[in-house]
Amino acid sequence: MPNIEPPIELETAPNPTHSVIWLHGLGADGSDFVSVVPELRLVAGAAVRFVFPHAPMIPVTCNGGYVMRAWYDILSLGGGNRDIDEAGIRGSRDIIRALIRTENARGIPSERIILAGFSQGGAMTYSTGLTHPDQLGGIIALSCYLPSPALLEAECTPANRLTPIFAAHGLADDVVPLRLGVEAKDFLLRKEYSLEWHTYPMSHSVCLEEIVAIGRWLGDRLV
Repeated sequence: MPNIEPPIELETAPNPTHSVIWLHGLGADGSDFVSVVPELRLVAGAAVRFVFPHAPMIPVTCNGGYVMRAWYDILSLGGGNRDIDEAGIRGSRDIIRALIRTENARGIPSERIILAGFSQGGAMTYSTGLTHPDQLGGIIALSCYLPSPALLEAECTPANRLTPIFAAHGLADDVVPLRLGVEAKDFLLRKEYSLEWHTYPMSHSVCLEEIVAIGRWLGDRLV
């Protein structure tokens, strides 16, 4: 497992009872979504630890081998699809599982831990959350896709068959085409996962309406 920097952490109140591990997208870092926390408008007194990890620095083939923060290598983007390095997904899954174990050791059981992610980070929430051996509290997958449906087919776990999923995508996304988000949504609904789907009039980004909806969704699970 590669050495990575300690994550950024933000607690909304002392003695957190829940944790949200939020994964950034390709080329960003853990600071990318820290400013979103106040915009979630969580109920007063909700004690949540937000954990914002930094992906490893690796060369990314589709970007000419340029070294940047990435959860896995993307080999090509032909036809709007993604040819990805599955070994990299497994390696980053190990990193995220270690973060979950850290929260467990701090007194937060897995069923009170929510995985969230944007773009490549969202792809990792699908790949990690749906194959995790213990039940999680939820999955938030934003502007993303399923990087390896075959991995999910082979390694999905019964523990997270009923885990609630909040998935959203921009209607004008020019980085991860809406089609890829819809394909992920349709795949998971065919498998009878509990997925709530949203679209917003935006590009490859997040918007306030989406963040408020995520906050409401989170609020229903912080009980």
